[in-house]
Amino acid sequence: MSPGPDFAVVVRRAALRGRADGMAAATGVATGVFLWAVAAAAGVAALVATVPVVLTTIRYAGAAYLAYLGIRALLAAIRPTATGPGAVPGSTGGAFRDGLLCNALNPKAAVFFLALLPQFLPAHPGTLDTLTLSLLAVAVTLLWFCTVANLVAVFRRVFDRSGVRRALDGLSGAALLGLGARLAFVRS
Repeated sequence: MSPGPDFAVVVRRAALRGRADGMAAATGVATGVFLWAVAAAAGVAALVATVPVVLTTIRYAGAAYLAYLGIRALLAAIRPTATGPGAVPGSTGGAFRDGLLCNALNPKAAVFFLALLPQFLPAHPGTLDTLTLSLLAVAVTLLWFCTVANLVAVFRRVFDRSGVRRALDGLSGAALLGLGARLAFVRS
């Protein structure tokens, strides 16, 4: 629930494009959580966590994607755009993709599920046990990020102002670039 790349993507989408885009990004993040939970249950996350080249590849891909999102946001901050609803280009499909890729390309999610999921499963978990726990993680993620998207969307009129939008683009772009750099260069 702490602010990170997923949070930045959901907030940016909800602030600039509205509730539907924020909810689509939240659904993408939740889908990424589901994929990591299933991967952890299937042992794939263990492979990711124990084979350095796989983890490094995911880490750099995630960092590059965050940098891409950050650069897009910074470019939007320096370019004058039209004001009003719908003035920021994009789609709910793009918002879903941003949320999904942001989470799926985050190696910390793999390590999180590798460390967390087994602790809450019986010694010899069945498919139903794993699926239930995975769906619980998805539900909590979806509830949290949909709440964030809806709260941010309430202030959409404020974000429709050109100066505020450009400031938000600049701040979110810098945050996404910083998170990408941290992911690429800081070992955890």
